[in-house]
Amino acid sequence: MGKERSGGGAAALWMEKQIWEETDAEEKEQSRAGKHGKLWCWMEERAEERKGEERGREPYLAGVVILWKRFLTLILGWMAFFTAFFPVRFLMNGKNRLKSKIEGFSPYKQSSYIVCCTRKLVEMMCSVFVASWTGVIKYHGPRPSSRPYQVFVANHTSMIDFIILEQMTAFAVIMQKHPGWVGFIQKTILESVGCIWFNRNDLKDREVVGRKLRDHVQHPDNNPLLIFPEGTCVNNQYTVMFKKGAFELGCAVCPIAIKYNKIFVDAFWNSKKQSFTMHLVRLMTSWAVVCDVWFLEPQYLREGETAIEFTERVRDMIAARAGLKKVPWDGYLKHNRPSPKHTEEKQRMFAESVLRRLEEN
Repeated sequence: MGKERSGGGAAALWMEKQIWEETDAEEKEQSRAGKHGKLWCWMEERAEERKGEERGREPYLAGVVILWKRFLTLILGWMAFFTAFFPVRFLMNGKNRLKSKIEGFSPYKQSSYIVCCTRKLVEMMCSVFVASWTGVIKYHGPRPSSRPYQVFVANHTSMIDFIILEQMTAFAVIMQKHPGWVGFIQKTILESVGCIWFNRNDLKDREVVGRKLRDHVQHPDNNPLLIFPEGTCVNNQYTVMFKKGAFELGCAVCPIAIKYNKIFVDAFWNSKKQSFTMHLVRLMTSWAVVCDVWFLEPQYLREGETAIEFTERVRDMIAARAGLKKVPWDGYLKHNRPSPKHTEEKQRMFAESVLRRLEEN
């Protein structure tokens, strides 16, 4: 580097030192504020920042007065759901005369009566979940419809995003495989509405999912396809980079903006610190989950527009509608932090680019 900057070597070295010191100072300041570098996108709002918002809404009061009623609602709702779902599933998988008779009387042209029942039952299941948090959800815009060659994309704060959207319409969602009872629901219930699962760390899974996506959007009988292109949960203050896979399918992209009101509870799910079960318990011990959902106008790839530009245009729409700050970071940073060596290399490259511009001027 010294030979390339022969004329102003001393000034350049001083400038590089200043850049490094400013970068380090910024990282230290973020650490003092409880924000570790870029990771503040995946951090909950601290208690002291929300202190003035909890006037007279002590969590223990909600737990004592409301929690047992919510558990009762959840249990009764699940009992009613399973009582109806398993017979319908049996008919859906079986090849018998009863199934043929039921389908023969179906008034629906695009899907059988049994499939429609399954969709309604899944919507009911999600409505029971929302009722267990006393969810106050306001939907804006036209209700999504089942059409070929369209995909819905939304910002992602928690797994409850899917539940809130699913109670409105039985979407087929692209979702990470989960263990435990969530995995059981994925395999036994959500597969019946066409949901697609993947393993984030398996490259072969990504290829298979890509093929399934292209096949899914071509059939009018399939449920609307829902994708969270951020690939991870973000704290509903920011929006990280969207993956461009959903924007390369050659179909209409329908943006959905989701914004939670933190007046009673922060709905962000920090999966690195809390299981989904405890996240639900936290929501159930709050007074209510308040949320706005906007179904925005479908967007199409413009002439001369690249997939990345299309992706950013849709992200701009969602960020503007939900009041989110855009940041140029990959969502996988939440799961795989870059090594110090990689960070230093990026800082060095940035310093060199700044120095080159200074020397040119």
